[in-house]
Amino acid sequence: MDATRVTEQPTSFERPQPGVDPAEPRGALLHTSTPARAPGAGALPVQGRCGGDVTAPLTTAHTTPGTSEPGTSTPFGKGKDTVSDPASEHSQPGTEQTAERDTSRPRPAPEGIPVQPADEQDRPVPGPDGHERRSGQSLPPGRPTPMRRDGDRLRFVGAATRRIARGIDLDEIVMGLCRATVPTFSDAILVYLRDPLPVGDERPTGPLVLRLRRTDRIPAERDTENGFLPAAQPEPNELDTVGAELCEVRPGSALAEVLRGVRPVFTDAPAARAALPELLGDGGEFAVPDGQRAILAPLRGRRRVIGAALFLRRPERIAFEPDDLLVAAQLATHSALGIDKAVLYGREAYIADELQRTMLPETLPRPTGVRLASRYLPAAETARVGGDWYDAIPLPGSRVALVVGDVMGHSMTSAAIMGQLRTTAQTLAGLDLPPQEVLHHLDEQAQRLGVDRMATCLYAVYDPVSHRITIANAGHPPPVLLHLGGRAEVLRVPAGAPIGVGGVDFEAVELDAPAGATLLLYTDGLVESRLRDVWTGIEQLREKLAATAQLTGPDHPPPLEALCDEVLDMLGPGDRDDDIALLAARFDGIAPSDVAYWFLEPEDAAPGRARRLARRALQRWGLEELSDSVELLVSEVVTNAVRYASRPVTLRLLRTDVLRCEVGDDVPQLPRLRQARATDEGGRGLYLVNRLARRWGATRLSTGKVVWFELNRN
Repeated sequence: MDATRVTEQPTSFERPQPGVDPAEPRGALLHTSTPARAPGAGALPVQGRCGGDVTAPLTTAHTTPGTSEPGTSTPFGKGKDTVSDPASEHSQPGTEQTAERDTSRPRPAPEGIPVQPADEQDRPVPGPDGHERRSGQSLPPGRPTPMRRDGDRLRFVGAATRRIARGIDLDEIVMGLCRATVPTFSDAILVYLRDPLPVGDERPTGPLVLRLRRTDRIPAERDTENGFLPAAQPEPNELDTVGAELCEVRPGSALAEVLRGVRPVFTDAPAARAALPELLGDGGEFAVPDGQRAILAPLRGRRRVIGAALFLRRPERIAFEPDDLLVAAQLATHSALGIDKAVLYGREAYIADELQRTMLPETLPRPTGVRLASRYLPAAETARVGGDWYDAIPLPGSRVALVVGDVMGHSMTSAAIMGQLRTTAQTLAGLDLPPQEVLHHLDEQAQRLGVDRMATCLYAVYDPVSHRITIANAGHPPPVLLHLGGRAEVLRVPAGAPIGVGGVDFEAVELDAPAGATLLLYTDGLVESRLRDVWTGIEQLREKLAATAQLTGPDHPPPLEALCDEVLDMLGPGDRDDDIALLAARFDGIAPSDVAYWFLEPEDAAPGRARRLARRALQRWGLEELSDSVELLVSEVVTNAVRYASRPVTLRLLRTDVLRCEVGDDVPQLPRLRQARATDEGGRGLYLVNRLARRWGATRLSTGKVVWFELNRN
């Protein structure tokens, strides 16, 4: 008979339909050219994107073929007898046909949209308005049409699996399964996953526990405004209460046997019916409709069952058919494999992030005369692991080494190489080598790691006493110095070749580092992206620093932490292709009046002279209360230095928040703390230093060593 076919749009929620209220999340009812009918007649739900949204039925006009009422028109099709959405994600364009051609051959339906045949259960009957319409004996108003042909099922499975495969993380894949099946395939779905989910070849320990991960169902009500026809309001149903939060699968139980079978089954089978109480909780099996209106599908990953999915249809909807078990099997297989993939991806991303962050310093030191702040930002979600690093290493003489580097590439290998180079840089800094020598040894280490291990690095040493900084560069972006008056300057440092090239020399430059200035070291991810080149980014960074400094005035530098945040705010939406390491150093320096420095000849009278010089310095600084402790410790340290030194010994006192004493000689052997015996005449000097000093230590230099100790000023 030449009547209008009612078709369903199962997954057309990806793009809004023309003429739909944008405030309506799941679409809206379409205006038709037919007079108003009884509420709910011919209404079909359309599934939306987000869980918890309401469902919008799709109503169609029932007219005789090729005619329409005068003065009226349909929004889509312009008088045709079928309403479709050309912007639907899973639809494919069909040819417009007349009603006569449609009677000889079914019209091609959009992908995944089943065509309802005119069979004995759903035949056209005359309506009260004189138009023919479907009887709907097996399909009450407001319910989606069943899939009756193999082609319908194939199109639906193709669209659903593509939607599931688009997910990357676990939540996206589970949501894709729910959104693809409700309401096209089922009225409700419950997805249970193993808790915890096994990863890869990991063997689960303990009992099999399933946790309800997500549910989705056709909402039971919706509100309509602005003249849209009200949808059919289904009566409250026991499906809304189905689902227990947690269940334990006992070995040998009915649920365990169903899961072991892997294949989906109808819940009216004895084994599946016995498994429902265990899955849904006490009394849950009574909420599942009778007959073949529920399918229990185990979710099996690559090696084991990882969960189960329960597809449900309301009693007023037509029951599942045997071929629907194949559809459920395909959905379960693709979902389980996707969940396995998501779990593996999540574990690898977690390991990579932890590896990256544990190789970076947890806290920065607090060296004398300089304040430090740092930031690290991983790259975008697709490339979160990189080889950027920063470091601040205290050096002898109250100096500090500032390091920033970038290993080329985004992978676990890059992060591992970064950790090795950072460790090498710390070791070389402990030897107090010049910056150019540190880069030379890093270049040799990179060549030993592999022929393609390339990195850029900038190594700077700041001396707070002389207010000077020495910088060597290996292919890294130049640092920016923000002066106290607000002027930002890009330092002219020879670029050099990247680390790993081999056979190249590195050059170091020495520059002024005035008190109150801020040095900014960074990696290229801050200034380079697909939208701008590196020099454009450096100029934008310089302008950003100058503008930020103007906010605090010419006499007050901006707070260091706030300055780092302002710098990162210059990043745009397309500037996160690479990870970013940022190290900021505020140079406070040490005033010359707070430094006392002497040379002592290596002779027996040197300890006594050192005591007198230290006493005078403490009197000048108003620290007489420390004279006894300082004289004793200085005498012990200088005595040990004079005993073995062949060149003049240096003595330096620094007054900062603490009192620091440094004694240097030309002997490379470091002193070692030991417990002297009662009969020993010596060996107690370092023991006294260890007991009286706040901190003490010894550092080997290229020309010898420095032994230092610190005392609190109050």
